[in-house]
Parts: sequence; C-alpha cells; structure tokens
Amino acid sequence: MEIESKIKEVLDRIRPYLQSDGGDVIFKKYENGVVYVKLTGACSDCPLVDNTLESGIEEAILNEVPEVIKVVNED
Repeated sequence: MEIESKIKEVLDRIRPYLQSDGGDVIFKKYENGVVYVKLTGACSDCPLVDNTLESGIEEAILNEVPEVIKVVNED
C-alpha cells in the first residue's frame, strides 16, 4: 500500500494548516484512484470546505501522487 503511505504523508503536511484554523482531515480509504477523507472540526461546517478540499487537499495530493484522480469528502 505504498500509494496510501504517500497520501498520508501529504495529509500530514497539510494537517497543521487545517488545525491552525480549528479543523483537521482524516484519511478514510483509497479506492480506484479516489481518495476518501473526512474533514472534521471547523472544516466540517465551514462555508469554504469545497475550496479547501479542491484547492488545498486535492491539489496537494494530485501533485505528489499521480495515481490519484480525485479527493472526496465523506460525511
């Protein structure tokens, strides 16, 4: 599961930024090119959650893990 390890490394680098705003991200699973995460804390009900997911988390993962095609927030 080397892909999952790479994904978790990227999330660990992003995590301090989310935590500084009172939020966090939890890795749920990787399946068929899609990463499933759960945004928690302030991120779970933030009006900018889609922006955080796409411009922050998804972009960071796509840049470093080419096998990933999309990141989805699971409630």
